[in-house]
Amino acid sequence: METAAAKTYNIAHAFIGEIQYEAIATKKCLERVPEDKFEYKPHEKSFTMIRLAGHIAEMFEWITVTCTTSELDFAKGDYKPIEPTTTAELVEHLEKNLATAIETLKQTSDDEMMKDWTLKNGETTYFTMPKVQVIRSFALNHIINHRGQLSVYLRLNDIPVPSMYGPSADEGQM
Repeated sequence: METAAAKTYNIAHAFIGEIQYEAIATKKCLERVPEDKFEYKPHEKSFTMIRLAGHIAEMFEWITVTCTTSELDFAKGDYKPIEPTTTAELVEHLEKNLATAIETLKQTSDDEMMKDWTLKNGETTYFTMPKVQVIRSFALNHIINHRGQLSVYLRLNDIPVPSMYGPSADEGQM
């Protein structure tokens, strides 16, 4: 049996606990997206609730893409957003992407995490930065941002907002 002192940790492993923690709050929010409100949007420029929730579930896949590629070029892809028809499908997509991201991170070295990764659209480069930064900013912070937006959608529809980093107005404890 491996002792705690014998375990070796690297940058990617440090993300696993954080990703799992954020996934708990994310799953709570996605589970509350009611199918009869999938098409709700608070403003004409806003995503529908299901498109926003689907985007959040998809973003856990970005961790895997970041670790296993050197760039994402929108001009070369045929990206199609997920279109879940049930809340259960939405949550399943999150869980699948989360599991894959964790397995990928377990196999990602510090050297790989320090390699540059680029986001572009044809000749337009949006950014190039080390994969460790991409995971933090482009994936995790992005997920958290959109999860916050989704919590507002829930509030505007009188759906209880789950506790995330502390009690919410609807849930007095975590």
